[in-house]
This record gives sequence, structure tokens and C-alpha cells, in this order.
Amino acid sequence: MISIIARVLSAIVSVYSILCFLRILVSWVPGFNLGRAGELLCAATDPFLDFFSRALPLHAGNFDFSPILALASLSVLNNILTALAFAGTISLGYILGMILSAAWSAVAFLISFLAVSALVRIIAYAARLNSTHPLWMVLDSMLNPVLYRINRLIYRNRIVNYLQSLVTGFAVLILLRVAGGELVRLFVRLLDALPI
Repeated sequence: MISIIARVLSAIVSVYSILCFLRILVSWVPGFNLGRAGELLCAATDPFLDFFSRALPLHAGNFDFSPILALASLSVLNNILTALAFAGTISLGYILGMILSAAWSAVAFLISFLAVSALVRIIAYAARLNSTHPLWMVLDSMLNPVLYRINRLIYRNRIVNYLQSLVTGFAVLILLRVAGGELVRLFVRLLDALPI
């Protein structure tokens, strides 16, 4: 009986995840109107997505990364329900491992996004592309707070040029992504081994 209920709930969570993902995509296109279907989509998903936007404001410049956490939470719930549907029982260690993995996935995505943005900015800077273009201004508005913290930690009060700041930030972000991934994998294995 638990297996059947878990499968039904997993299917519902999967459908809701798709709806949330569609809502996120639609929000990227200003003025895009789906009519009544769009209104229903917004009514079904906005309260959930808005909760994450208010509770965990993850804004970098004009970008809001809180939907990543919303989708990650749905993914964790779906994975727990799927495991429950097939195994019949799950351990607390498994649930904690799933939560940790999902949280790291969201953080890893953000770190990777910032690292790629820094690399693009390094290439543009080295190629001497117009630095006043709106694209570079958007990237800089996301990167500069992160670069400031990284460079302040590494260089203390020394002044560094922008290219050095970008390269240092890129290297630290890549190192953080790799080391964090290995550390999380280790903790997940330890949590999965818990007897409870």
C-alpha cells in the first residue's frame, strides 16, 4: 500500500516539477502570454516559487537563482518518494544524503555559472571587447560582489587589476566546485551508511 501511494505522489511531484520548470521558462520571456493556460500555470506554481524567492533570496544582479532551490527541493522529494515506492522503507541517512546532494547541486550550479561567467569575462577582457556593452555590465554586476569577497580573502588590502581579479576568482570558483563536490560525495556516502 505504501508503495502505491509513494508512486502516485512521485508522479504528482514529477508533473508539478515540469509545471514549475515551464513557469520559470515563461518568466524569462517578458510579454509572453499563454492566455488562460498561462494564468492557470501561474496560479499553480507562483505560490511555491515565490516562497523560495522570499525565504531564500538568492539574487545576483538582475538574476534570481531561488528557482533552482525550488526545483532541487522537488527533486529531493521525488527521489525520496521513488526510493520509498521501490524499497518500501528508507533510512534517515538516505533522506539526509538526498537533501545534502540536492543542496549541493543547487550551489554547484551557481558556482559553475559564476565560473563560466568569469571565464567569458576573461576572454572578453583579453580580446579587448567593448566593456560598456550591456552584456558585460550584467556579467559584472553578478561577478563583482563575488570577486570582491574572493579577492579580499586572498589579497587582503592589496589592490589588483581587473584581469587578475577575474583570473583569481575563476580559479577559486573552480577549486571550490571540485573540492566541494568531493566533500559532499564523502558525506553522502557516510550518511547512506548510517543504520537509521
